[in-house]
Amino acid sequence: MIVLASASPRRKALLGDLVKEFSVLPADIDETPYRLEQPEEYVLRMARQKAEATIRMNGLAVRDVVIASDTSVVLGETILGKPAGRNEAHAMLRSLSGAVHRVMTSLCVCDGGLNRVVTRNVVTEVEFREISDLEIEQYWATGEPADKAGAYAIQGVGGVFVRHISGSFSAVVGLPIYELSQLLSEFGVSALKENVRE
Repeated sequence: MIVLASASPRRKALLGDLVKEFSVLPADIDETPYRLEQPEEYVLRMARQKAEATIRMNGLAVRDVVIASDTSVVLGETILGKPAGRNEAHAMLRSLSGAVHRVMTSLCVCDGGLNRVVTRNVVTEVEFREISDLEIEQYWATGEPADKAGAYAIQGVGGVFVRHISGSFSAVVGLPIYELSQLLSEFGVSALKENVRE
Protein backbone atom coordinates (compact mmCIF):
# COMPACT_ATOMS: atom_id res chain seq x y z
CA MET A 1 0.00 0.00 0.00
CA ILE A 2 1.17 3.53 -0.82
CA VAL A 3 0.22 6.15 1.75
CA LEU A 4 0.18 9.93 1.36
CA ALA A 5 0.67 11.54 4.78
CA SER A 6 -1.03 14.79 3.78
CA ALA A 7 -4.51 16.28 3.56
CA SER A 8 -3.46 18.68 0.78
CA PRO A 9 -5.70 18.35 -2.29
CA ARG A 10 -2.80 19.65 -4.39
CA ARG A 11 -0.45 16.90 -3.22
CA LYS A 12 -3.19 14.32 -3.71
CA ALA A 13 -3.73 15.45 -7.31
CA LEU A 14 0.00 15.47 -8.09
CA LEU A 15 0.56 12.01 -6.58
CA GLY A 16 -2.45 10.78 -8.58
CA ASP A 17 -0.45 11.57 -11.73
CA LEU A 18 2.24 9.12 -10.60
CA VAL A 19 0.37 6.22 -9.03
CA LYS A 20 -3.12 4.82 -9.53
CA GLU A 21 -3.97 3.73 -6.01
CA PHE A 22 -2.96 5.18 -2.69
CA SER A 23 -4.46 5.98 0.69
CA VAL A 24 -4.58 9.45 2.20
CA LEU A 25 -3.75 9.36 5.92
CA PRO A 26 -2.82 12.87 7.06
CA ALA A 27 -0.87 13.48 10.23
CA ASP A 28 -1.67 16.26 12.68
CA ILE A 29 1.62 17.50 14.12
CA ASP A 30 2.94 20.67 15.73
CA GLU A 31 4.43 22.68 12.86
CA THR A 32 6.09 25.36 14.97
CA PRO A 33 9.73 25.97 13.94
CA TYR A 34 12.34 25.50 16.64
CA ARG A 35 14.21 28.56 17.84
CA LEU A 36 17.14 29.28 15.48
CA GLU A 37 16.11 26.36 13.23
CA GLN A 38 17.22 26.89 9.64
CA PRO A 39 14.50 26.70 6.96
CA GLU A 40 16.02 23.60 5.30
CA GLU A 41 16.27 21.79 8.63
CA TYR A 42 12.67 22.77 9.39
CA VAL A 43 11.09 21.49 6.17
CA LEU A 44 13.01 18.21 6.33
CA ARG A 45 12.00 17.72 9.98
CA MET A 46 8.36 18.43 9.14
CA ALA A 47 8.25 15.83 6.36
CA ARG A 48 9.88 13.17 8.51
CA GLN A 49 7.64 13.89 11.51
CA LYS A 50 4.53 13.72 9.32
CA ALA A 51 5.62 10.31 8.02
CA GLU A 52 6.43 9.04 11.51
CA ALA A 53 3.12 10.30 12.94
CA THR A 54 1.09 8.68 10.15
CA ILE A 55 2.86 5.35 10.70
CA ARG A 56 2.37 5.55 14.46
CA MET A 57 -1.30 6.55 14.28
CA ASN A 58 -2.27 3.93 11.69
CA GLY A 59 -0.08 0.95 12.58
CA LEU A 60 1.29 0.59 9.06
CA ALA A 61 3.12 -2.51 7.87
CA VAL A 62 6.78 -2.66 6.81
CA ARG A 63 5.73 -3.31 3.19
CA ASP A 64 3.77 -0.02 3.05
CA VAL A 65 5.40 2.98 1.37
CA VAL A 66 4.74 6.31 3.07
CA ILE A 67 5.13 9.69 1.35
CA ALA A 68 5.23 12.90 3.38
CA SER A 69 6.06 16.42 2.31
CA ASP A 70 6.26 19.97 3.58
CA THR A 71 6.39 23.27 1.69
CA SER A 72 7.71 26.53 3.06
CA VAL A 73 8.09 29.91 1.41
CA VAL A 74 11.39 31.42 2.56
CA LEU A 75 12.34 35.09 2.22
CA GLY A 76 15.93 35.58 3.31
CA GLU A 77 16.02 33.20 6.28
CA THR A 78 12.41 33.88 7.33
CA ILE A 79 9.87 31.10 6.90
CA LEU A 80 6.50 32.36 5.67
CA GLY A 81 3.86 29.82 6.64
CA LYS A 82 0.12 30.01 6.11
CA PRO A 83 -1.23 33.45 7.03
CA ALA A 84 -3.28 33.72 10.21
CA GLY A 85 -5.58 36.25 8.57
CA ARG A 86 -5.94 39.16 6.16
CA ASN A 87 -3.34 41.41 7.79
CA GLU A 88 -0.67 38.72 7.88
CA ALA A 89 -1.39 37.75 4.27
CA HIS A 90 -1.07 41.40 3.27
CA ALA A 91 2.26 41.70 5.07
CA MET A 92 3.58 38.51 3.43
CA LEU A 93 2.60 39.57 -0.08
CA ARG A 94 3.98 43.06 0.50
CA SER A 95 7.34 41.54 1.54
CA LEU A 96 7.38 39.25 -1.53
CA SER A 97 6.51 42.09 -3.94
CA GLY A 98 9.36 42.76 -6.38
CA ALA A 99 11.62 40.26 -4.62
CA VAL A 100 13.10 36.81 -5.21
CA HIS A 101 12.22 34.18 -2.62
CA ARG A 102 12.81 30.45 -2.25
CA VAL A 103 10.20 27.75 -2.01
CA MET A 104 11.47 24.70 -0.14
CA THR A 105 9.54 21.48 -0.55
CA SER A 106 10.83 18.50 1.37
CA LEU A 107 10.07 14.85 0.76
CA CYS A 108 10.24 11.90 3.09
CA VAL A 109 9.66 8.46 1.59
CA CYS A 110 9.92 5.49 3.92
CA ASP A 111 8.64 2.02 4.61
CA GLY A 112 5.97 1.48 7.24
CA GLY A 113 8.51 0.14 9.73
CA LEU A 114 10.88 3.13 9.35
CA ASN A 115 13.68 0.71 8.45
CA ARG A 116 14.41 2.74 5.37
CA VAL A 117 13.90 6.51 5.35
CA VAL A 118 14.97 8.77 2.48
CA THR A 119 14.59 12.55 2.49
CA ARG A 120 15.14 15.31 -0.07
CA ASN A 121 14.73 19.07 -0.07
CA VAL A 122 13.86 20.68 -3.40
CA VAL A 123 14.55 24.42 -3.59
CA THR A 124 12.97 26.63 -6.26
CA GLU A 125 13.62 30.35 -6.69
CA VAL A 126 10.53 32.44 -7.44
CA GLU A 127 10.61 36.08 -8.54
CA PHE A 128 7.56 38.27 -7.99
CA ARG A 129 6.79 41.44 -9.90
CA GLU A 130 5.83 44.55 -7.96
CA ILE A 131 2.36 44.19 -6.43
CA SER A 132 0.14 47.12 -5.47
CA ASP A 133 -1.87 47.29 -2.25
CA LEU A 134 -5.05 47.22 -4.33
CA GLU A 135 -3.95 44.01 -6.02
CA ILE A 136 -3.17 42.45 -2.64
CA GLU A 137 -6.66 43.35 -1.39
CA GLN A 138 -8.26 41.97 -4.55
CA TYR A 139 -6.22 38.79 -4.29
CA TRP A 140 -7.21 38.30 -0.64
CA ALA A 141 -10.86 38.66 -1.70
CA THR A 142 -10.49 35.61 -3.98
CA GLY A 143 -10.03 33.44 -0.87
CA GLU A 144 -7.00 31.75 -2.41
CA PRO A 145 -4.22 33.05 -0.09
CA ALA A 146 -5.88 31.99 3.17
CA ASP A 147 -4.45 28.45 3.43
CA LYS A 148 -1.30 28.76 1.33
CA ALA A 149 2.30 29.03 2.48
CA GLY A 150 3.48 32.55 1.71
CA ALA A 151 -0.15 33.56 1.07
CA TYR A 152 -0.17 32.65 -2.61
CA ALA A 153 -0.83 29.74 -4.99
CA ILE A 154 1.40 29.65 -8.06
CA GLN A 155 -1.01 27.27 -9.82
CA GLY A 156 -3.96 29.61 -9.23
CA VAL A 157 -4.68 33.32 -9.53
CA GLY A 158 -1.47 33.99 -7.59
CA GLY A 159 0.44 32.98 -10.69
CA VAL A 160 -0.17 36.49 -12.08
CA PHE A 161 2.45 37.80 -9.64
CA VAL A 162 5.18 35.37 -10.72
CA ARG A 163 7.66 36.88 -13.17
CA HIS A 164 10.08 33.94 -13.21
CA ILE A 165 10.83 30.64 -11.53
CA SER A 166 14.05 28.66 -11.47
CA GLY A 167 13.49 25.08 -10.38
CA SER A 168 10.49 22.80 -10.00
CA PHE A 169 6.99 24.14 -10.64
CA SER A 170 5.34 21.04 -9.11
CA ALA A 171 7.46 21.50 -5.96
CA VAL A 172 6.10 25.02 -5.54
CA VAL A 173 2.58 23.60 -5.93
CA GLY A 174 3.38 21.09 -3.18
CA LEU A 175 5.02 17.89 -4.47
CA PRO A 176 8.20 17.68 -6.60
CA ILE A 177 7.22 15.09 -9.21
CA TYR A 178 10.68 14.40 -10.63
CA GLU A 179 12.34 13.85 -7.24
CA LEU A 180 9.39 11.86 -5.91
CA SER A 181 9.41 9.50 -8.91
CA GLN A 182 13.14 8.91 -8.34
CA LEU A 183 12.61 8.10 -4.67
CA LEU A 184 9.62 5.86 -5.35
CA SER A 185 11.69 3.83 -7.80
CA GLU A 186 14.09 3.09 -4.93
CA PHE A 187 11.11 1.52 -3.15
CA GLY A 188 10.08 -0.54 -6.18
CA VAL A 189 7.34 1.79 -7.43
CA SER A 190 7.55 2.85 -11.09
CA ALA A 191 5.35 5.77 -12.15
CA LEU A 192 5.50 4.67 -15.79
CA LYS A 193 4.44 1.09 -14.99
CA GLU A 194 1.72 2.40 -12.68
CA ASN A 195 0.21 4.38 -15.56
CA VAL A 196 0.22 1.71 -18.27
CA ARG A 197 -3.30 1.25 -19.63
CA GLU A 198 -4.62 -2.24 -19.19
